Amino acid sequence: MKLDRIDCEIVAALQNKGRLSNKELAARLGVAPSTCLLRVRRLEEGGALRGFYGSFDSQALGVGLQAIVAVQLRRHSTEWVEAFRAHALSLPEVVNLYHMSGINDFLIHVAVRDSNHLRKLAMTAFTTRKEVSKIETSLVFDHVAAHRLPIYVEPEE
Repeated sequence: MKLDRIDCEIVAALQNKGRLSNKELAARLGVAPSTCLLRVRRLEEGGALRGFYGSFDSQALGVGLQAIVAVQLRRHSTEWVEAFRAHALSLPEVVNLYHMSGINDFLIHVAVRDSNHLRKLAMTAFTTRKEVSKIETSLVFDHVAAHRLPIYVEPEE
């Protein structure tokens, strides 16, 4: 999907404040609200804009501990990678999943109630999988998400 200058401005504005009304977004961009709405829909349909997400206080939701679980697989076949990926994404504790190159095949950001919950998750959801050779768990002391990506495309004029 080719993005023009206005598309890039829409993406940038929504990354900074996803709850902008269409009217406010249109005013910021200097376009008619109907034009703005059509462009946002085109960005959604084209896959450039995937959705809008909230930001939450983890402790208010009962999350007392976050960790990164590094996972090494026994084999690197597409079947095993996809099976493990699907399994990990099905777990409610998984916040982010990264399929990596290097010594670890996956880095998995998890959010749990406490250390007992983390131990149980590691023992039942990861080490019991036939695809897994080794896991290593690191506690997260602080987590700040940017919720934005840089825009590198050259906008069409």
